[in-house]
Amino acid sequence: MKICDLHTHSCFSDGTFTPTELVEQAKKVGLSAIALTDHNNLGGVAEFLAHAKTLGIEGVAGVEFSTDYKDKELHILGLFIKEEYFKAVETICDEVRKNKEKSNRKMIENLNKLGYDLSYDEIKLSCKGTMNRAHIGEALFKKGYISDIKGVFSTLLSKDGNVYVPAKRIDVFKAITFIKSIGAVAVLAHPFLDLDETELKEFLSKAVPLGLDGMETVYSEFSAEQTAVLKQIAKEYGIKESGGSDFHGYRKKDISLAIGKGNLQIPYEFYLNLKP
Repeated sequence: MKICDLHTHSCFSDGTFTPTELVEQAKKVGLSAIALTDHNNLGGVAEFLAHAKTLGIEGVAGVEFSTDYKDKELHILGLFIKEEYFKAVETICDEVRKNKEKSNRKMIENLNKLGYDLSYDEIKLSCKGTMNRAHIGEALFKKGYISDIKGVFSTLLSKDGNVYVPAKRIDVFKAITFIKSIGAVAVLAHPFLDLDETELKEFLSKAVPLGLDGMETVYSEFSAEQTAVLKQIAKEYGIKESGGSDFHGYRKKDISLAIGKGNLQIPYEFYLNLKP
């Protein structure tokens, strides 16, 4: 069975593999198609596509936009972005990154006030692309302040805590409209991480008429029961299925490319159905 992975990250956002290493791993695990979807960043896409072509893998240029919906953060994937529109995407990403930089600086200031000796500039130098809480968590770990990077997101760096500062995000419907305007494919990432079933259906009733093409029904964090529900909802709203591991390299040690936590098998047909 041919398989794909349509949600992955490289070191140009908060992943740890270079785009080349990511493609080489894709070849190793037998992927027929893979999408690079770094957070608000296309910096690694050219290298990624070139190496995918060399190894005979279908490479998909993508991006994961952080968007706002009713004060919730929803992630929208733009897939199959054409090279002629890379500059337009980067213009949007630049705006998002500037807002993210402001929030990152404020979070470091908040940590400094609490006695944590961290430097924004030092952390930024370690990033090739978009800096986020994962990089701050890693800096805390390296300094010996925490023993578990993943756990810090529900404690010190929790979105409900006093350190976290949300960045100003683009409106989710504007993101979908933009993705469609450049001929790319708009997909809702990991819906059940951010919305319950009622909220999801309400969102889809507004997003589908604007051009939302699909949503992830198969995802590393979803149970078989959740996947079954999402498949039915996708059918109900007439949108296509997508799937991804959300691979980040060693920053998410429990998630492997292609197979997630061992529970994934994303059919190549997802890729074919979504491809424009």
